[in-house]
Amino acid sequence: MLVLGLESSCDETAAALVEDGVRVRGDAVASQVAVHAEWGGVVPEIASRHHVMNLVPVMETALARAGARLDDVDGIAVTRGPGLVGALLVGVQAAKAIAWARGLPLVGVNHLEGHLSAVWLDGARGPGFPHLALLVSGGHSELVIARDHGVYELLGATRDDAAGEAFDKVGKMLGLGYPAGPTIDKLAQTGDPKAFTLPRPMRGRGLDFSFSGMKTAVLTIVQRQGVPAGQALADLCASFQASVVEQLVRKTRAALELHGMKQLQVAGGVAANRGLREAVAALCAERGVELFVPSPARCTDNAAMIAAAGYWRLLRGERADLSLNATASLPLST
Repeated sequence: MLVLGLESSCDETAAALVEDGVRVRGDAVASQVAVHAEWGGVVPEIASRHHVMNLVPVMETALARAGARLDDVDGIAVTRGPGLVGALLVGVQAAKAIAWARGLPLVGVNHLEGHLSAVWLDGARGPGFPHLALLVSGGHSELVIARDHGVYELLGATRDDAAGEAFDKVGKMLGLGYPAGPTIDKLAQTGDPKAFTLPRPMRGRGLDFSFSGMKTAVLTIVQRQGVPAGQALADLCASFQASVVEQLVRKTRAALELHGMKQLQVAGGVAANRGLREAVAALCAERGVELFVPSPARCTDNAAMIAAAGYWRLLRGERADLSLNATASLPLST
């Protein structure tokens, strides 16, 4: 089954053709990073307008790279939430129009489910079911038990900022541009993670996260000492990243112990962070847990993961009609 996936939940316009949920025949992404960089973050209205301009060219590029036409497509999967509602609507409306015009089956996909489906792409051997998943992105930080494709149990989530959001906000304080996560990660490689004392919140037995206090602690340092430079900047980035990674790994360890899981996948944009990858790999080696992480290119937003998630829903016979709508705060269990 060849599925056309469309993704427009935030600031990436993406389209992909995926065969049988695993083989990426062709994909394309139009990034808006340069557009939003001067604002230090995504401006929703600007993002929506660029999706309108980019969607058809991106889809045409993905089809060309796949050596396919719309006549070859067996079904359409589109991100219906969560995300910026105006941005989501661009993809949802386009998907409904194509499905109606071509008489193709259509499914709406949760963006987070897409991230959890990326691990099977590009010929990778994915985990079995059930397994534990740590989902960390700009908008979400969650621990989930994946019981099957499309069947998830939420164990814990952030109570305030998501991990990726905290990275970007701290980066903005430090004048590192947008998005700041990769820059902080790079600087952290040469910094001392013990140079600055930052909080380690949420030490209770629960599996929820909190990153707001770390962000506030960095702001306090900047207000008292100014924005550091040189080695001091690298040290602050290393200290901040270490505090975020420590909490993510601590909660993941607790979930593995509590539920007796022997396989773990880490997904979402922050899964590309080298510090997190190294720490999670060490945890899994220590506990004899098999680790699965998508390639860095599949950690960030893309349409191949949406097509992959949509494949399993189409295979189960799920269908959306023309009443399909965007939902900004769509929970993973929906």
